Amino acid sequence: MSARPAWLRSGRVVFGLSVVVLISLVALFAPWLAPHDPNEQTLLSTFLPPFWAKGGEAAFPLGTDSLGRCTLSRLIYGARIAMTVAIVASFGAMIIGAVLAHIAGYFGGWIDWLIGRTVDVWMSFPPVILSLILMVGLGTGLRNVILAIVLVDWTRFCRVLRSEVLVVTRRDYVAAARLIGFSHWRTITREILPATTPLLITLVSLEMGIAVIVEAILSFVGMSVGATTPAWGQMIADARQYIYDSPWNLVFPILMIFITVLGFNVLGDGLRRTLDVRLTETQRA
Repeated sequence: MSARPAWLRSGRVVFGLSVVVLISLVALFAPWLAPHDPNEQTLLSTFLPPFWAKGGEAAFPLGTDSLGRCTLSRLIYGARIAMTVAIVASFGAMIIGAVLAHIAGYFGGWIDWLIGRTVDVWMSFPPVILSLILMVGLGTGLRNVILAIVLVDWTRFCRVLRSEVLVVTRRDYVAAARLIGFSHWRTITREILPATTPLLITLVSLEMGIAVIVEAILSFVGMSVGATTPAWGQMIADARQYIYDSPWNLVFPILMIFITVLGFNVLGDGLRRTLDVRLTETQRA
């Protein structure tokens, strides 16, 4: 018997967690890993290709952009923005959505109706358009990007989790908890929340990937962090003008976004499969 918990024996979890941890470490130790200052301009070395291509230089492993800035350094520092937004915005949206979902699903009645109609109205707006509108009102900046994503995406958690809470609330052990005198708070936190946690973990992992994409879109249109702060979407926006001169400057940030989102999605799927008792029993059967 392996001493590792079941979720760590899943290939999906190990792969997804490895990707997420690796990118997190890159973001955390960016000042020590980046070979250059991400905003340092070397105008005599613009559009250098990666070091393995003809004309590349070892000093700039992934080449340079139109201003002679090190592409690798900007990718590394861009991971800081992506991971900060992914983690903080996702947990912020999770807290709001999960609290409202459990309240609506547990109490039902007019409380459920009011929260449900609020979610319906909020979700009637296209998420990206709503994010852009919020950014116009809030202004640019990392804090406002996170706030905009939280205000838009809490509805994802609320709608999906509410359905799960409705199912769990009707189970016998929840009715028994009520009969023996458990308070509403204790019933929700001790009986209902543990049953909805696997789904909540999956939603958080998926939301992290969505947050990375939304931040990239906002930075692509110039409504995220400032021009002096490297971000993957900003790098794509700069590179699209010179796609024929330096296609690698477009490919590398897109590849980083793809890898990051893939890592979050695979991690969430793996955790869902190993932590959800119903899926585990189905697989055994």
